[in-house]
Amino acid sequence: MIGRDAGGGEAVSRGRSLEAPPAADCRWAFFLDVDGTLADLANAPGEVRIPRATRDLVSALGEATGGAVALVSGRSISDIDRMFPSLELHVAGQHGSERRDARGRRWTSGSGGRELDAARARLARVVARERGLLLEDKGRCIALHYRAAPQLETMVLDEVGRVHAELGPEFETLRGKYVVEVRRSGVHKGAAIEAFMAGPPFVHRVPVFVGDDLTDEHGFAVVNALGGHSVKVGDGPSIARWRLADVGAVTRWLAAACAEETPPPRQ
Repeated sequence: MIGRDAGGGEAVSRGRSLEAPPAADCRWAFFLDVDGTLADLANAPGEVRIPRATRDLVSALGEATGGAVALVSGRSISDIDRMFPSLELHVAGQHGSERRDARGRRWTSGSGGRELDAARARLARVVARERGLLLEDKGRCIALHYRAAPQLETMVLDEVGRVHAELGPEFETLRGKYVVEVRRSGVHKGAAIEAFMAGPPFVHRVPVFVGDDLTDEHGFAVVNALGGHSVKVGDGPSIARWRLADVGAVTRWLAAACAEETPPPRQ
């Protein structure tokens, strides 16, 4: 299903009607998307850069919260490691298909990406035929980007729709900002956040999830259900309870939690 509603029946706010969130608190548990949230978007995933100041901020936030910070991204964990070198972080990659805690323990969902081989080959032929498209193979999911060729959106959606039909109900597609992803059904950022919240150092804290795209709506739904703070970055409809204007506003907001004088002990 393309462009599915991850809201679980909650009211959807449109535009910029949402207010800014309350001041960030180091006693909360922070779950942060990467692209469009901690870093500005680019035409291709490989062109996205994390400023040194942002890496330092994430590290400081981890210290201030006693380690209750996780990056929750559509990127693979190996790609996140490249963007945040030397940081010992909790990470969920490929929308929760893979997770790793700060001690290096890993969990994966599904049996791997071999079932996507035919889909990879078909979409690779589309990319070879049409200029401006990019196929990103993450291992357990694949993404077709068309930011550099937005006029091809209808064709991209049709091609991915045919791929999804061939894969069957065990897989789903989800639209993001100029990208369509194919992944196993039931794997999403919300489930990853739930898994992290079940154990230390996140358990018993108020969860916060900050994200900018349709792929983050599952995370917002879970955080809302847990009584936490869901924060949408930028324009667009969302079930998030709060909104920040852009990446700069996110980093300034997070910096407030790092200013706490007495960080909690690590669990």
